[in-house]
Amino acid sequence: MATITIFHNPNCSSSRAAVEIADQLGVPVEIRRYQLKAERPTVEELLGLIEILEDEPTALVRRDANFTKFGLDEADVQTPQQVAEVLAAHPEMIQRPVLVTDGAAVIGRPKDRIEPFLTAHR
Repeated sequence: MATITIFHNPNCSSSRAAVEIADQLGVPVEIRRYQLKAERPTVEELLGLIEILEDEPTALVRRDANFTKFGLDEADVQTPQQVAEVLAAHPEMIQRPVLVTDGAAVIGRPKDRIEPFLTAHR
């Protein structure tokens, strides 16, 4: 059985939904609280994630108030390297949840993407 990791923010309803769906399906997951200092991803780790991500790399970057607060614009998050560097410096900007297993990853937005990923990779 493949290990599935959920990049999780417990304050996010979509992220909580991913954990709940995994529980309902009986799919064991590892929770990665990526905003905690000890669990923050490195640039190298993010580049590896981007390589297997079903979505465009720039989709990993949340476009919320922090995007403007940190002085970013679209030109700053176009390449995988740029995305990895921005997210390593500001992990709170990682779109969530992100579901990851060996060789595959998906952003769990909208929520209807979560169950098919978990089912396919359990």
